[in-house]
Formats: sequence, structure tokens, C-alpha cells
Amino acid sequence: MVGNTDTKQRLIDTALELIWTDSYGSVSVDDICKAANVKKGSFYHFFPSKVDLAVAAMDETSKMARASLDGIFSASVPPLERFARYADHTVEMQAEVAKKYGQVCGCPLAAIGSEMACQEDPIRKKFEDLSMTKVRYFESAVRDMVADKLLPENTEVKPLAQELYAYVLGQLTLARIQNDLEPLKRNLKCGMMKLLGVSEKGSKAA
Repeated sequence: MVGNTDTKQRLIDTALELIWTDSYGSVSVDDICKAANVKKGSFYHFFPSKVDLAVAAMDETSKMARASLDGIFSASVPPLERFARYADHTVEMQAEVAKKYGQVCGCPLAAIGSEMACQEDPIRKKFEDLSMTKVRYFESAVRDMVADKLLPENTEVKPLAQELYAYVLGQLTLARIQNDLEPLKRNLKCGMMKLLGVSEKGSKAA
């Protein structure tokens, strides 16, 4: 049982790495099995198709991010500081990944979703589900900003949270396309603060 669990996890980890650093379409089941040192029969024992493995890999990246997000967006942290910490954490993680792989990889969910969501419904649904999970972290912080009078009472919380998430995805996608983290370092935090109507130092924007 332990061996089976290890094999399945190795396939998930390998698929995530290969698809994230390259693309879903260019990575075959054979490529994944070879890199994971797993027989093809074992692959199909765990996953009926490459799509099912991709969905599992998307779940894995969300699971890995959740512990960090729970800390960053803890209710004990002032709401505006949560966004600042999130922006810093995002840049730091992208820098670590770029150092490891020799390229800017952007968001793994966006990388898989943008390529395959229109072709594979399970991937589209998984992207939507996992995106909404992250948006809920943003919603909670925006709602607390309203409660702390950092935002107007009539702020539309969910649309603003969705706009912030879309901005983050856009910045990560640009960083991947340009293979350059400098714009992300310059723009991510200040752009999020502008969307929230405040300066990077936490005061209301003029």
C-alpha cells in the first residue's frame, strides 16, 4: 500500500513539474512515466487518462499553497497586511521556482487552465473550483477591510476580490511569457494596493 501511494504521488509530482515548466500538450504519458521512473501500466492503474492526472496535479498545487495561504490570510493579521504579505510571498515563491528550473513558471493553475480549459471540461471545472477557493481568501480580507473602515461600506466585496485575483493571474502570466520577474516585483504589490484604493504604505490613495 505504501509503495502504491508513493508511486501515485511520484506521478502527480512529476506531471506537475513537467506540465508547469513546459506545457500539457507537449508532455506525453510516456514522458511522465519515464521521468517518474514508473511503468506505463502503473500509470493507468492510478489514472484513467492524462486529463485525470492533470486534475490531480492541480489539486496538489492547491494543497501545497493552502498552508501558506492560511497563515498569510489569518484573521489575526490586519487585512491590508494580508494582501501585502501575499504579494511578497508570491514574488518570493516565483523567484525560488525560477532559480530551480531556470525559467519563470508563473501560476501552475493558469498554465494548465489557459491551455486546456476549452478542450477538457474536467480541467476547466477544476480550475474554476480552485480559483474560487483562492478568491475566498481575498473576499475575507476585503470584507475585514470594510469592517475596519479601510474601504467604503458599499464596497462590492466579491467583484473586488475577483478583480484582485484576475490581476494576480495576469501579472504571473506576463512574467511567464516574458520570462522576467522584475515587472512582477515592481507591479504586483503596488497594483493590488491601487485596486484596493490605498497606497503601499496603507493610507488611502489620493
